Amino acid sequence: MAEGNGLRAAIFDVDGVLVASPHERAWREALAGFADPARFTTGFYQAYVAGKPRLDGARATLERLGVTDAAARAAEYAATTQALIDRLIAEGSFQAFPDAVRLAVRLRAEGLKLALASSSKNVGAMLRRLTLPEGGTLLSIFDADMSGRDLPRGKPDPAIFLLAADALGIPPRHCLVVEDAPSGITAAHAGGMTALGIARLGDAALLRAAEADLVVDNLDKVDIAMIREGVLRARPETE
Repeated sequence: MAEGNGLRAAIFDVDGVLVASPHERAWREALAGFADPARFTTGFYQAYVAGKPRLDGARATLERLGVTDAAARAAEYAATTQALIDRLIAEGSFQAFPDAVRLAVRLRAEGLKLALASSSKNVGAMLRRLTLPEGGTLLSIFDADMSGRDLPRGKPDPAIFLLAADALGIPPRHCLVVEDAPSGITAAHAGGMTALGIARLGDAALLRAAEADLVVDNLDKVDIAMIREGVLRARPETE
């Protein structure tokens, strides 16, 4: 747990945390011109693509799959993937995770500032299309969006989370990061922040191995009443 007298901000990853996005599908389908898409499993996506800048993910994928001239072909693969993502977003082929929306809305009601911090450049396009039951778009409840920034290094480097904390005007020790990838958990701790892992894929062990401060399989299980006091725990009745 990060030191301090309370958590005053929450920084959300997006793909796999807030939104069941089309990214994994697009990465898999775009691979058809380079390697066997059947080898691109969810586990592969989480290990080599999730949380990384697009070109880094493309290069890592092609290299792991033994594609000849992987580094030279990474830009082509990344561009093909992005074109598919754009089409799937335009078609509305994605949806928000209801538990994540409820968490964000309740944290905001508790007075926490909210930020988005994803390596994806598609966050704004997706969250503008998702509406809240009480009105407005999902994007509208966030105070800052650092997603898609061109940074020298992606997660597990903490740069994107530190940018988000700075944009919110909240010291890192008072920030909670919500992540679904071990690299994101590592990045949160490297930035001096508290890390909440959401295990939607049965990967709780990996998030715990990355030393997440709390791992849940549904964000409704988080004890929101304690967060302002700096205590990150599951609601007792859900344990």
